[in-house]
Amino acid sequence: MSNELMKGRPQVICLPGSVAPAAQRYGPLINAVGNDAELHTKDLEVYREATPAPDYSIEEELTAIDRFAESKDLGRFHLVGYSGGGFISLASAGTRPTFVREQVRPGAVLAPPPSGPPSPEMQKRPAGIAALIKAFDAYRFDRDQLLAAPFPVFYGYGDLSHEEQALKAGVLARLFMDFRVNRYAGVHHFVPPEQIYTPQHVSALLALWHGAERSAAQASLQ
Repeated sequence: MSNELMKGRPQVICLPGSVAPAAQRYGPLINAVGNDAELHTKDLEVYREATPAPDYSIEEELTAIDRFAESKDLGRFHLVGYSGGGFISLASAGTRPTFVREQVRPGAVLAPPPSGPPSPEMQKRPAGIAALIKAFDAYRFDRDQLLAAPFPVFYGYGDLSHEEQALKAGVLARLFMDFRVNRYAGVHHFVPPEQIYTPQHVSALLALWHGAERSAAQASLQ
């Protein structure tokens, strides 16, 4: 039996977007989930150094997820990707499907910047965002890799978001066999995370995670 099943609760790796660090982005979700799942936050590699490397690529992020999962002894796990982290989690799901048990991709929602001078961490953001955009454009990913994905995928977005979020949901629905989508009222690109992870949202995530755990356990007995 794998270590994550022995722990008795879903193991989840959480990737942030291009602005807020993972701990800030997912803090409210971690608090809301409590002991019902174990969430592991991982910041993007693009911000590891003061400035991104000239040859920074999405593959660097994917390899880092592999290392992170190995360091946590996670044979298989759930992925949560937010905004730019959603792109990376999709790439991970397509290229490493045997490691991903289930994926959640909330739509892009950015919190407003705090008042006062930017922190040293936030000073990395302009160069990092530029490097991410360049890496997204350069990454060659075959969408057909997602057609045989053996795990469920959840896509959440706000009804006040740009209409492209709904279009993305339509594209993903044609690719994944098990795709669930939820549109949340009153959510737009500047809603802070504590307003995103409502009891309804958290309940949907936990139901999906635990459902995927049960399916994986049943499959292992066949």
